Amino acid sequence: MNMTKLLTISLFGFMLLGAMSLPAQQAAPQVDTRMYEIINGVSAQRIEADIRTLAGFGTRNTFSDTVSKTRGIGAARRWLKAEFEKISAECGGCLKVFYQKDLVTKEMGGRVPHDAYVVNVVAVLRGTDNPNNYVMMSGDIDSRASNTMDFTTDAPGANDNASGMAGTIEAARVLSKYKFKNSIAFVGLSGEEQGLFGGAGLAKYAKENKWNILGVLNNDMIGNIEGVDGVIDNRTFRIFSEPTPANESDRARASRRFTGGEVDGNSRQLARYIHNQVLTYMPEMNPMMIYRLDRFGRGGHHRPFNDLGYPGVRIMEAHENYVRQHQDIREENGIKYGDVIEGVNFEYAKKLTAVNAISLAGLAWAPPAPEYVRIGGAVQPSTTLQWPESNDPDIAGYKLYWRLTTSPTWDNFIYVSGTNEYTLEGIVIDNYYFGVAAVGKDGNESTVVFPYQQLRMGRR
Repeated sequence: MNMTKLLTISLFGFMLLGAMSLPAQQAAPQVDTRMYEIINGVSAQRIEADIRTLAGFGTRNTFSDTVSKTRGIGAARRWLKAEFEKISAECGGCLKVFYQKDLVTKEMGGRVPHDAYVVNVVAVLRGTDNPNNYVMMSGDIDSRASNTMDFTTDAPGANDNASGMAGTIEAARVLSKYKFKNSIAFVGLSGEEQGLFGGAGLAKYAKENKWNILGVLNNDMIGNIEGVDGVIDNRTFRIFSEPTPANESDRARASRRFTGGEVDGNSRQLARYIHNQVLTYMPEMNPMMIYRLDRFGRGGHHRPFNDLGYPGVRIMEAHENYVRQHQDIREENGIKYGDVIEGVNFEYAKKLTAVNAISLAGLAWAPPAPEYVRIGGAVQPSTTLQWPESNDPDIAGYKLYWRLTTSPTWDNFIYVSGTNEYTLEGIVIDNYYFGVAAVGKDGNESTVVFPYQQLRMGRR
């Protein structure tokens, strides 16, 4: 047999193995058509109106005026709370809206010019089955001028980050029309520009109140399509995620030395989940998986949640324009500086809001992920995966995923049901990474659980 024909057969066999769903009598649930309703429900016009309102407060610096009804951070957060309350009224009181705040003092140093409360605005859409399971979408209320200590100069922050905040409000409007198994929190965070104070405060609050956070989708700048690099792109966006939890155990780190998983922490699995949702329901978009906690040398409000072990990612535009970020409004040498309305593309913000909405919905409708996954297959021509049985009545089955160790995404799967153990014949454990996700009867999946520890099969 010639080499060309042999290569063709080999490739066909690999593709068939990666695409099939075994056993033959089983089939994975279909896609959830409600996702298309959610995508179509997002309005660029409403997002534009909210961005214009937020930019119209002049400055939203965390230490700006809190008394005025028209200017400063106080007016902005009161307006935001009123918007969430309006959404709640329209859905019969489905949202629990509240302030969460912490005091920061000048003695803390850094970017704190005077003592002030950092106030977050939270709106919770309570889950029907697992209300203590949370998925979260956040934007930042605050803005800044060139000097972050300057809390009086105009800083409209149209893209950074009125766009992310407006997207969060719009996602709340759209998703409040549905009921979900898990709770969804829509959050406006403050103090981002001064040191991620708002995120740190809410992450601590979540820990103290024993929230089981399944994922934090932090949106920071989702409205610009004209990069400082000259690229104009209204379809590509970035998903930043750290590889493994910052607070993971020594045992987990030791396990990875022998079993791999250096890029398979809970935040990275959340990023892959979003990536898969987009490819499934919004294939016109181009999600970029960025293997980094955040942009080089910079930070975002998902980090405080990551610090406590919660899965969290940053979603943002692909091509930034630095002359529109953290700049006083001015013109120099023919270049216009400042984060103003003219720099925001509302249709693009709509697309990224929809990306968030379908990801939140998928996670909020999904059954619980397996508590853990065990794996076996050393010196064998097969790999066996095992996970605890679940009593969740909405679980239809499980997807067993695998990928080459160099691949950024889960590329192959089989679907099984009625079992909590399965052997992948002909799949050599040494050449791939593996994981398991629970699948609901409506087709929604949990995030993938990676088998960190090589344990003897059959032990519980």
